Amino acid sequence: MNQFMVDITLPAELTEEFFLLIPKQRALVHKLFAEGKLTSYALALDRSRLWATIAAESEEEVTQILSLLPLRKFMQIEIHQLAFHQDAAMSIARISMN
Repeated sequence: MNQFMVDITLPAELTEEFFLLIPKQRALVHKLFAEGKLTSYALALDRSRLWATIAAESEEEVTQILSLLPLRKFMQIEIHQLAFHQDAAMSIARISMN
């Protein structure tokens, strides 16, 4: 499985349609996290950009995943394949209650 960094630029002016789609966007983001496809998701303080890391076999698969996003039509997207992706949560051993 490969890791991809997705750099997303959002529109300067957000419409009512954009705001109405946010709950659907959040629901899909949670689903993609649960499936292990989305591994990180961050929004800039000024809300002009999003960054996400996606686990996928290819850039084409990343494009397919992104096409499902309700806010996709408002986004300008750049996809970059990563050599590796590590974060603090990945470094901590998970405890199993079993």
